[in-house]
Amino acid sequence: MTEPVFKSVEHALAFMRDQAQFYAKAKADRVYLEQFRKSKKAILMIQAEQEGKKTGQEREAYAYAHPDYEILLNGLREAVEQEEKYKYEMKCAEARIEIWRTQQANNRSEYRAGNLQ
Repeated sequence: MTEPVFKSVEHALAFMRDQAQFYAKAKADRVYLEQFRKSKKAILMIQAEQEGKKTGQEREAYAYAHPDYEILLNGLREAVEQEEKYKYEMKCAEARIEIWRTQQANNRSEYRAGNLQ
């Protein structure tokens, strides 16, 4: 997908309005998965203990090497990617608005300078 092109400040504002919910969801997903990762590790360490792993180091290694933990990490990677995508698209929209504001200020300055002569 290509980055959005904002032809007008209105387009940038509409984009931000429309995309805010997606950015919020992506961030919520990322935070949830970061927290769930801790729970998943604990669950897998308990499972390792039940399977006879005696030391904490053995249980931790079991948890980190478990396929379920790897699946969780892949999901976390995707969640971070989505969040960052939306975040930088929002920053592009904000930059377009700032460019517009600068142009408007420049136009006012030029107008005032023309009226003073």
